[in-house]
This record gives sequence, structure tokens and C-alpha cells, in this order.
Amino acid sequence: MPKAIRFLLQALNYTVFMAVVWYFSSSPPFRQLDPDQAVIALAFAHSGQLREECIALTPEELVKLPPNKRIQVDCPRERSPITVDLLLDDKLAIQEVADPPGLYSDQGVQVYRTVKVPAGTYHLAIAMNDNVRVEGPTHTHEQTVSLEPTQLLLVDFNSDNSTFVIK
Repeated sequence: MPKAIRFLLQALNYTVFMAVVWYFSSSPPFRQLDPDQAVIALAFAHSGQLREECIALTPEELVKLPPNKRIQVDCPRERSPITVDLLLDDKLAIQEVADPPGLYSDQGVQVYRTVKVPAGTYHLAIAMNDNVRVEGPTHTHEQTVSLEPTQLLLVDFNSDNSTFVIK
């Protein structure tokens, strides 16, 4: 096959390939949100409380232990799972149960969940339990929020002062 024809066919192949790439880069149109929707994101990192209480060892129990393991108080490492419920106008929008990771289930959890909702005003209620020894929520927050179209509302938890932060 002559060189000129090969170059012409190669140029035609590149042109067709680039036309296909160009078409799919601009069409069909893609939108993450409808124009009248907003997004609520629940995102935080938190360590649950210890699953069991620390136990003070008696002198008799300490004597039975090897010298390098004689500590006054024995605290288990395992942490409680984190349970979070986010309600909008008393309807469950997000429910998350996060078990602590780690070899001994002793690390903090990271929660990230999003929900798309129509823009408008809502009564937002959050209930979180980070202690399996307590029945019901250990942390709560309620607030009325007004969401604009295409707005992102972030719900965070500040572990330092145990409060939810709405941004």
C-alpha cells in the first residue's frame, strides 16, 4: 500500500477517534443535581466510648500478673459503634451504624453520607449514640435549616465539646 494512502487512512482514524472523544466530552449533558435540589452531607470522625468500663484490680489480682503487666486499672481497648440518625421533618433521611475499625476495634470511625433533598425549609434533627452502655442517643441537635437550590449543607461533629456543627 502506498505511503500516501496509509497516512490518509491514519489521519482519518485519528479524526474519527477525536470526534468520538469530543462528542462524549460535551454530550449528553450531565448534572449531579436538579436545579431545585440541595445536598445534605453528614461527615465527621469520632471515637466511640469504651465498650466496657475500666476495672480496678485488687492487690491479689495484681500479684497473679507478670511484673510488666501490673497496672492498677485494667481498661479494655474495644470501642462502641457509632449510631447516627438524621431526620428531616421527622422523616429518616440518613441512618448510619459504624463499627470501629482496627485489630481490636479500638480506632475512631469516619462517617460520610449524603442525601439529595428538594430546596426548602426543614426541621433538622440529629441523634447519635457513641456508647453501648447507654440506651438512646448520647448527643442530639435540632435546628431549622433553609436550603437554597444547589446548596451543600454540612453536618459535622466536634468531638472536643461534643456538639454538632451545621455549616
